[in-house]
Amino acid sequence: MTHASSPELAQARRILREVFGYAEFRPPQDAIIARLLGGGDALVLMPTGGGKSLCYQIPALALPGTAVVISPLIALMEDQIQALRQRGIAAAALHSGIVEQDDLENTLRAGELRILYCAPERLLQERMLRLLRELRISLFAIDEAHCVAQWGHHFRPEYRQLGRLRALFPKVPRIALTATADLSSRAEIQESLALGDAEVFVQSFDRPNIRYQMQQGGNGREALQEFLRGRRGAGIIYCLSRRKVEETASWLQSLGYRAQPYHAGLPAGQRSVHQRDFLNGKTQIMVATIAFGMGIDKPDVRFVAHLNLPKSIEAYYQETGRAGRDGKSAEAWLHYGLQDLLWLRQMIQQSGASSEQQRVEEERLQAMLDLTEEVGCRRQKLLGYFGETLSKPCGNCDNCLQPPPLWDASEAAQMALSAAYRSGQRCGVQHLIDILIGRDTPRVRQAQHHRLQVFGIGRRLPARDWQQVFRHLLARGHLQPQPEGSGLMLHGSSRAILRKEQRIWLRSIAASTCPAEPRKRSWRQ
Repeated sequence: MTHASSPELAQARRILREVFGYAEFRPPQDAIIARLLGGGDALVLMPTGGGKSLCYQIPALALPGTAVVISPLIALMEDQIQALRQRGIAAAALHSGIVEQDDLENTLRAGELRILYCAPERLLQERMLRLLRELRISLFAIDEAHCVAQWGHHFRPEYRQLGRLRALFPKVPRIALTATADLSSRAEIQESLALGDAEVFVQSFDRPNIRYQMQQGGNGREALQEFLRGRRGAGIIYCLSRRKVEETASWLQSLGYRAQPYHAGLPAGQRSVHQRDFLNGKTQIMVATIAFGMGIDKPDVRFVAHLNLPKSIEAYYQETGRAGRDGKSAEAWLHYGLQDLLWLRQMIQQSGASSEQQRVEEERLQAMLDLTEEVGCRRQKLLGYFGETLSKPCGNCDNCLQPPPLWDASEAAQMALSAAYRSGQRCGVQHLIDILIGRDTPRVRQAQHHRLQVFGIGRRLPARDWQQVFRHLLARGHLQPQPEGSGLMLHGSSRAILRKEQRIWLRSIAASTCPAEPRKRSWRQ
């Protein structure tokens, strides 16, 4: 049986109104709940703020027994438990911070708990599995199911073992939920969790209230300060490293912002205080690594900013999705530079991962780079990555609001590739720029690069434009970091550029101050 009866659906609607205070379900919530009430499995892909938790909380209250929710973070469990208890729902969690485990187990055996939260590591312990066999389990909900994806940004190996639940509890319906997964990740989730027979529910990934803006090159702090000017609402700023989180938070405090850092290196108590201060509005801006935010329940975040390039579109989408959960206007702003790209590529090369894993990580980074380089509607590009088509430009991204002027960088790209090749493919970007614009530095002279044919041939372009050219060549993979050292080497794909078979058009760096109508310029201007 995979379809709920009319009385069961009527009870679900009554719970929606009387317990949660909503008049109607938001599609496809009703279909998902009907699937679970009928005993079927479900895989749910729904954007942040789409109402995923109701999809298992309402069946948990409608079905007899205790629902078990597998969640990756203690903070996420505690937030949801507190919200449920405020509605009069008996909910608790079993995790490493629980001291009175015996009392909680007795409460479970007595059937006095409707929803139990548990981390995957605890759930798979033999003691826990024995306890679950004694209970009447109404359903299993696997939250943040993207943690299954082996090459995802929140990978938890224990999640991949949750497929055992099908064999151990064959009659208990299961639901896996995530806010972000591309087609390959969906297939991996279904295979790992033994959800081959599950009905898949995919809500639109479009968050039309979020304005997407991306900015390349220049001083990141200056760009961030300009972005923050006049913005008074709550925001999250993501950085790749703990050190950058600390430095950025201190800098913002010196400017008068109520900002705090959050990363895994802080003491747990301090992280908890900072998170609580952010949730209650005492702190305006949280500066964080990706250790912060999964499942964060703050609907009025007005902006999410990235001071470094995210590793993948999945990471970018999930992090930006924490903005505007209340449906009101919000912004997603990104700034990145050449060093981000070089660092992420080197991280992949030096990770020690298998060649297949490196290939997948490189493909996901490349997709993120393609999004930053996009000159058309960013939302169309973003949704296309998740297999969704937007029929017309969104009108609410930087490219739609102010179409970028373009310049023909084909000849400049040929010069950049030639400089990399003629200098032995062992020089970094700054050294290559020095060669191209004719800077007779001690390092250039020591290497005899002032004698190269390409020395000074690009002096008509300013250094910042050369930075953009190299950034594009690296983003497209025409130049790649040497596996050892800091030099750049040519990839086979660069031949088409050198042979003038492929043209390169780049956005003007000053696009934000240019007229709305795009204009084209030559590299010689």
